[in-house]
Amino acid sequence: MTGYELDMVNRDPNGLNDHVRVLFEEVLGEPDGAHSIDCVWSCAYKCFNCFKGCCYKFLTVLCGIPLAICWGCEFAYITFWHVWYVTPCMRAYMINCGCLQKFYGTCLQCYLQPLCEAMSYCFSNIKVTNMSG
Repeated sequence: MTGYELDMVNRDPNGLNDHVRVLFEEVLGEPDGAHSIDCVWSCAYKCFNCFKGCCYKFLTVLCGIPLAICWGCEFAYITFWHVWYVTPCMRAYMINCGCLQKFYGTCLQCYLQPLCEAMSYCFSNIKVTNMSG
């Protein structure tokens, strides 16, 4: 056991599903000038919440545990893949890039820097005069 206590009240403490808007007022709304009879609106509210709750609970009982097992396996695989393959590959890539950076830097200093200095000496004696009419 990790000693982690499961919060049974706030089940989305990181706001992972803030985009899922399922309250009656967030799904249905009647604009001004188009109101149903009050008892219809009230009954619709009760039916919506009842069926949403019942269907959600039924689906979680039916699929929640198998899906949790599947997602647990998926994230175990992702963790395994990153720990044992992706991160070592990234580290090897970064080590090789560091060597290549030194190699290309040295090549540029040895070959390109003298060429640029020579060209700057050639162009340093150019004088531009403005002949306006």
